[in-house]
Amino acid sequence: MTAPLSPLAGASTTAPTLETITAVLPRGATPPRRRFGKRRMWQTVLWVVVMVVLTAIILYPLAWMLSASFKPTAEFGANQDFLPHSPTIGNYVKVLEGVGGVPLWQFFLNSFVLAIGSVIGTVISASLAAYAFARVRFAGSGVWFAVMIGTLLLPFHVLIIPQYMLYRNLDLVDTFAPLLLGKFLATEAFFVFLIVQFIRALPRDMDEAARIDGCGHGRIYWSIILPLVKPALVTASIFAFIWSWNDFLGPLLYLNSTELYPLPLALRVFNDQTSTSDYGATVAVSVLALLPILLFFIVFQRFLVEGVSTQGLKG
Repeated sequence: MTAPLSPLAGASTTAPTLETITAVLPRGATPPRRRFGKRRMWQTVLWVVVMVVLTAIILYPLAWMLSASFKPTAEFGANQDFLPHSPTIGNYVKVLEGVGGVPLWQFFLNSFVLAIGSVIGTVISASLAAYAFARVRFAGSGVWFAVMIGTLLLPFHVLIIPQYMLYRNLDLVDTFAPLLLGKFLATEAFFVFLIVQFIRALPRDMDEAARIDGCGHGRIYWSIILPLVKPALVTASIFAFIWSWNDFLGPLLYLNSTELYPLPLALRVFNDQTSTSDYGATVAVSVLALLPILLFFIVFQRFLVEGVSTQGLKG
């Protein structure tokens, strides 16, 4: 006996659509609802909640520092609340007056000179050295590259005394030269290694095509390599700026004049000028010193993300 044909007999083997199911249902019946929609909605809600919680945890120290900058010094240690009991802008007023007879803008200017000089020197010298290691063939290139990587194993404290004696004999102490000269000589092996890895990932066909057109190493480096290693250059710029802006030990060793101090040393001078530390003003200076770093990172992060996202399309 032949089995009765189902209403969907003869239809294609593909999954039935919502219109097909509705056509064969009795009148008044509603089609079944898809359950994965609710599941995806709950997953999205859970993901958003987790991200909000993690963001709040990460940003809490910054929010606390901003709130504490409006606390009077007497509330530090006595007031454990997040918000100040007696908010005041006196901390910022006191900070803007300067430290040790030097206005605050002078410390900002010194920090900017050191940070911008470090970025320019690091990008130029590290990219040139990286191009030489990655594209130029010379005797002992592998050995010299290994020696350069080996310098990463040397702690900074081992080099303090010989470097200080060298700069003292050159009469460069109490100037910005000891803090910037090494940046223009590719002494940051980490940035050289970072850019070398980017250059080695680029195909050599572009170099060969450029040489056929008559380009030398200078033109290849400037017109081909630099545009393609933009993510590495932006990354090196961000780290060089932040490291220089927050550097305390280097300026402490080589700078003796207060008018040459950057912001990290200005904080120390401000706390040492009285017998008791003014925590409110110290936190206020810290907030002001943090703003340029945040702005620098926000501005260059866009170029970093764009460069990384398009890196695979430039080969």
